[in-house]
Order: sequence, then C-alpha cells, then structure tokens
Amino acid sequence: MDYSGIQLSRLDDICMPQESLHGLRSIPRGIWALGFVSMFMDVSSEMIHGLLPVFLVSVLGASAAALGLLEGLAEGTVNVVKIFSGALSDWLAKRKALALIGYGMAALTKPLFPLANSFSLVFVARLIDRIGKGVRGSPRDALVADLAPRQVRGASYGLRQSLDTIGAFAGPLAAICLTLAFKGNFRRVFWVAVLPACVSVGLLVLFVHEPPDSVRPLKARRQFHWRELQHFSPAFWFVVVIGAVFTMARFSEAFLVLRASNLGLGNDYVPLVLVVMNAVYAVSSYPAGHLSDRVDRRLVLAVGGLALIVADVLLATATGVVGLAAGISFWGLHMGFSQGLLAALVADAAPRDRRGNAFGFFSLVSGIVLLIASLVAGALWDRVGAPATFYTGAGFAGLGVLGLLLQLRTTPAAATQAELDNAV
Repeated sequence: MDYSGIQLSRLDDICMPQESLHGLRSIPRGIWALGFVSMFMDVSSEMIHGLLPVFLVSVLGASAAALGLLEGLAEGTVNVVKIFSGALSDWLAKRKALALIGYGMAALTKPLFPLANSFSLVFVARLIDRIGKGVRGSPRDALVADLAPRQVRGASYGLRQSLDTIGAFAGPLAAICLTLAFKGNFRRVFWVAVLPACVSVGLLVLFVHEPPDSVRPLKARRQFHWRELQHFSPAFWFVVVIGAVFTMARFSEAFLVLRASNLGLGNDYVPLVLVVMNAVYAVSSYPAGHLSDRVDRRLVLAVGGLALIVADVLLATATGVVGLAAGISFWGLHMGFSQGLLAALVADAAPRDRRGNAFGFFSLVSGIVLLIASLVAGALWDRVGAPATFYTGAGFAGLGVLGLLLQLRTTPAAATQAELDNAV
C-alpha cells in the first residue's frame, strides 16, 4: 500500500484522539521534570567548565596542549557512547534507568574537581562526566518522545531544550558572581556546583516516570549490528543529512569566543558571548517547537537555517561590539529554531522501538561532522582569516535551507512509513 499521500493531519487522527492539545499545560509533567533535570545539571556543569580552563592552566600548571587533548577526548567520548546507550535503551526498554546512570555518573564526578591537585585527576573526572553525558543523552531524548503526545512533540522538545539552555547561561553567570564573592577561589565555586547536580538526580528519581509498555524490549537481537540501520526510513536519513549540513555550517562555538577577542572584547567579558547566545537560544526554543506542531517542522527548521546565514554574515562583517552582539544573537536564534526541531524530526521518523538507536546514530554522525567542521573552520581562520570561516559557514547553511525547501516541494506534509508504524 502506498502511504506517501497521507497528510500529517490524518496521521494525527490515527495517533491521538480528536481533541487538540495546545500550550504549556498540554506538555506532560514528566517532560517538565526532565527539563529541570537538564537545567540543574547544566548549571552545575557550566559553573565548573566555565572556570576549568583557567583553573587547569593557572592553578594546576597544565599546558594549552593538554587542555586541548582533554576537551577533544571528552567531547569525542560523548558521541561514541551515545550510540551504544541509545541501542541499549531500545533493547532493555529501560530509558529512565540509563538516564539515571548517566546523570548519577556526572553528579558523582563533581566533588573530584575541587579535590583535584593534579591534571590527571581532572582528566579522569572530566572523562567520566562526559561518559555520563553520553549514557544519558539518547535514552533521555527517546524518553521525551515516549512521554509526549504527537500534537505537542515539537513543543516538548523545545521546552526541554529551553530549560536545558537556561542552565547553560545561568551556570557561567553564577560562576562569575561566586568567583567575585570568593575572591578568586575556584575550589569553593566547584564545591557549590555539587549542589545543583544533586538536585538534578533527585528530580529524575522522584518526578520522572517511564510510561508503561511504551517500548517493547528487543530481545531477539543479541548483539549490536550495523544492519539495524536498514530499519530506518528515507525520512530519517534526510534528517541525518540535513543535521550534518547545518553542523558543518555551525562548527564549534569556540570560534564565537575567538571572534569576540578578535574584535577587541576584553578577556574579562569574553564569556558573556556564550551567555548572550544561550539566552536567545533558551527564549526561542519553546516557541519554535510549539510552532512546529502547527506547521511543517521542516519549514520552521528552514527559518533557523536562514537565521544562521544572517549570523555568519554579521560575524564575518562585524567591526565592533554591535555587529558581534547581533551575530551572536542570530546564532542563538538558529540554535533555538534547530536543535529541538531536529530531535523532534528524528522522533517522528524513527520506529518507536528503535528511537534510542536513532538518536544515538544521529548524535554520532553530528559529532563526527562537528569535528570535521571545526578543523576546517580553524584552517580557514589561520590561512585566510576570520571572515572566510563565517562566509563558508553561511554557504553550508544555504545548502541546508535549499535542501529543506526542495524536500518540502517534493514531499509536502507527507507521512513517512515510520510515522505510520508509530501509530499502530
């Protein structure tokens, strides 16, 4: 039977009762709880990570090369672990348990940072923390899809992302204030960071409940195998490709900090670049997700791509703080209009019992592409100049927008076979 002409509105009738779900009140409490879990853990992590480079170099005497090695291995570990944790959450049908292990690992590492007297202990703590992030990431994203009614799926991912991002800019602000209050005593700030991590784990234990029978354990498969990928529809692979293209356009946020410094922003104020970006990101994520439940998600994602083009052009042509602030703000707008949307599109396109696998593979591809994008951006920065890096990013963003518009034209509001599988 050919399902290509079935409209999303008809699919919604299959998936859910006729009544429409709107607004924040329609989002299940479990998703609100997951959002606050993410927020408190991000506050804790960013309080530490915002000061960690200075702590390593000025207090522990580490070199810049050692710092680069630590960050590269840490972020690479996250993306490798995600694909296995996602698959495991499908096989065991125990998403909350894996998320709890991941958040618990991160919380247990926090006291190691103020206790550290050597680079090696910080290295171990950071690596375990990132393994925890990898363990929790894919199961948590799949759990959002399990908890969220389809009509508010975009809003649910947007809300979780908004709360997560509030933590991402509240953490550095708290670190700045506490550092001033403690007169530069990094270890005392790190001890305070332990508290929100404990709150995060407590919220997950008490207020997040896995829906019964949401996923059937995949007991028939006894080992990991790449043949699992054949179960994903063309719609899923399109999301993977578009996500990769936008990642090539976005590269590492470290280049935003470098651009700020390049334009003359003082070192004391450079961290505010990420605060501004994350503030816009947090404010825009929920409205973007909410909008994507009412119009085609791909169209909203295309708007996010246009915001990235504007951001790259502004950052390439900026000559002062005003241009920098405008570019950073549009960058945050792109993040708000893309990250939650991409997660919702993955959930839409993946079979229900393989969502963990889907999120894990999507994260793996995104991580590999981010590494490549950052290497390309760095090479362009050194050999051609900062504007070339951002103009190249604008070019990739344009390709992403073009791909979305072409797909919208060829398959307007078409339901994928995976979505029909989810409806059963």
